Amino acid sequence: MSVETLSRYVTSNSEILSGEPVILGTRTSVRAIVGLWRLGIMPEEILSHLPHLTLAQVFDALSFYLDHQAEINEYIEQNQVPNELVHPSVRAALGE
Repeated sequence: MSVETLSRYVTSNSEILSGEPVILGTRTSVRAIVGLWRLGIMPEEILSHLPHLTLAQVFDALSFYLDHQAEINEYIEQNQVPNELVHPSVRAALGE
């Protein structure tokens, strides 16, 4: 098992999400937090979607993302649901 601390709250563990950066002590990926933020959800509001996190963890994840955008964007791209599998009502709500 390979564990690496990447920032105060972000870590990488080869046994959790294949080493994708996550919040320390959770299985919540930086990718998930960034996904909510990209939808226009304010960091303080992200807590209502991920109530097990603290605001400090959310801000640290966003800071980590801003320093490692290419890496996190790659994880986002790899985990994107193909458009044909997204329900039409969800696509409509997203304005697609």
